[in-house]
Amino acid sequence: MPELRIIRNYVGIKDSHTIESYKSRDGYRAIVKALKMDPDDIIDEIKKAGLRGRGGAGFPTGVKWSFIQRDSKKPIYLCCNADESEPGSFKDREILEQDPHQMLEGIMIACYAINSHKAYIYIRGEMPYGASVIEGAIKEAYDNGYLGKNILNSGFDLDIVLFRGAGAYICGEETGLLESIEGKNGEPRPKPPFPAQIGLFGCPTIINNVETLAFVPHIINKGYKWFSEIGIPKNTGTKI
Repeated sequence: MPELRIIRNYVGIKDSHTIESYKSRDGYRAIVKALKMDPDDIIDEIKKAGLRGRGGAGFPTGVKWSFIQRDSKKPIYLCCNADESEPGSFKDREILEQDPHQMLEGIMIACYAINSHKAYIYIRGEMPYGASVIEGAIKEAYDNGYLGKNILNSGFDLDIVLFRGAGAYICGEETGLLESIEGKNGEPRPKPPFPAQIGLFGCPTIINNVETLAFVPHIINKGYKWFSEIGIPKNTGTKI
């Protein structure tokens, strides 16, 4: 059976990190579609797809997004956790360096769904090359109208900021990451409250992993049913 590549379909493609390459592979079609959808429908699509966090905890992504009160009087933030501190782990780094626009498009869709107008990408300090690639990708996205004011004439505004950590392993933990962005020691916060209620700068915040966000454009493009049927069949009743 041939290998099914979803978030790694850039393998072997020259200059896969550029916006031209990404758009040639249907990149940024999903944000065009998403901006015409109701935010509740986007969240429902991610819920029904069964997408779970790829950072280790496996929490349902759509459920996490639904915790946000979109009519909050405080700013709402999204943070992409690109710290990837585990020794020998390069699953996120590969995406960051080879196909950053895939992650950026996922961030855009997530921010639109939760009514966030500012997102942070928290990258590990020992990834200087990855940081430079992401900075270039963010600039390309601004230059092409996918970031900034009135994205694609939709009325939706979004800014994405790259934040480089100092290399502390503990900042891979989501609340330690928030403390670091705020300029404090990267130490985990007690829970509750959870970041969706009191997160970055005391405001509602969603934190997702690089891989998690990279899947989002594909789900929006192809639908929840396509994604939910990938992998081992669920509830088959088979006994081992």
